[in-house]
Amino acid sequence: MTPHICSIVPPYLLRGIAESDACEQKHKECALRSLHQRNSYTTKRCNRFAHLALPRAARAAAGHQPQQHQSIVPEILLKHIAEAEDVDEETKARAKRDSERIHAATQAYQKQLTGEGQADAEEQSLEADSKKKPKPDGFYRAVYDAQHTEDETELPGKVLRVEGQKPNADQAANEAFDNVGKVLDFYLQKFQWKSIDNKYMHVLSSVHFGQDYENAFWDPERMQMVFGDGHDFLYKFTACIDVIGHELTHAVTEHTSPLEYEGQPGALNEHISDVFGIMVKQLVEDETADKADWLIGEGCLLPDVKGVALRNMKEPGTAYDDPRFGKDPQPATMAGYKRTSEDNGGVHLYSGIPNRAFYLASVAFGGYSWEKAGQIWWKAMNSGRVPPRCTFVQFADVTTEVAEELFGDDAAKIVRDAWNEVGVKRKN
Repeated sequence: MTPHICSIVPPYLLRGIAESDACEQKHKECALRSLHQRNSYTTKRCNRFAHLALPRAARAAAGHQPQQHQSIVPEILLKHIAEAEDVDEETKARAKRDSERIHAATQAYQKQLTGEGQADAEEQSLEADSKKKPKPDGFYRAVYDAQHTEDETELPGKVLRVEGQKPNADQAANEAFDNVGKVLDFYLQKFQWKSIDNKYMHVLSSVHFGQDYENAFWDPERMQMVFGDGHDFLYKFTACIDVIGHELTHAVTEHTSPLEYEGQPGALNEHISDVFGIMVKQLVEDETADKADWLIGEGCLLPDVKGVALRNMKEPGTAYDDPRFGKDPQPATMAGYKRTSEDNGGVHLYSGIPNRAFYLASVAFGGYSWEKAGQIWWKAMNSGRVPPRCTFVQFADVTTEVAEELFGDDAAKIVRDAWNEVGVKRKN
């Protein structure tokens, strides 16, 4: 099995370009570069979700510190904000305050590591002082220029725009900055979830990654968004809010119910990202479930491509049919489900099955998708009842149970009927 990192463009689409006789050689080479770059990140996501699936004691025994690098980047970010001339004064003051708090906490931690001053008056004073400091009351965003590097160690890159600054001349930077903010506002407004980790984690993005890189992804090691500029087939990743919602949700999933990234749990991992990506898109466009198009990555296909999006949650398998891409291979029901070693057991391929179930439930409930169906899926992911190796049937059971708890028997029947229609049903 090949490990995998999530990127919005599925590997089977890139492989279709690379192997198509209808594509020019330069297009094949571009797709191959994107595939190779994707594969260079693959181990990280699998390892990360496998680690998160371990019991807490086992994680501690492994000595894994998944976010240790984050103590460096936010300090640099806060420094950028505090020292920038064109950042508004309120944001600058908040950044300076938070920088001082991080510095104090770091000093205390270093003392503990070296064994200095254990339980002495100075440390007690520092601890008391840290308790007086205000907790984070908002997130900081920053967008950097990757300057076309494909070397992860060079990320995030050169700073382009930070919290409190006005738009600049770089359109991709402004789109990434604004759309990240809209996604995080969506989580806060509709689910009372603060940033990615529910603790106002800062969110970094790097634009202009790679040469003609036709993809966007969440880097689980750098803990940031990464956007390519696109090329001859796929582009405008920073402009598609559902793409950003999808990728940021992978990070949110790490803090709710981490689903192992292969087979059915991996497909559910992808499905959850599509669900919250499509909901934020529908919020921005003010569309009810019955009026929405349910297309993921609608704006990513260049005009001459025969297709409408990367995925169609309403009708999986109909998003595109182009001689250079091939036909969208997603099945809409379990009748098309077959075990495969490709794509980590079909994590992108089979996410269409639960995607359609969510669409059916949302339309049956009526109104906006986040009012009932979204609340059910969100509570399910925060219920503690979704195991790391969750199957489609198990997830159907949990969402049905949660529907009954939140909205009663009729809601439970709507959710169960949606899963039954896509063939996810118990044998008895």
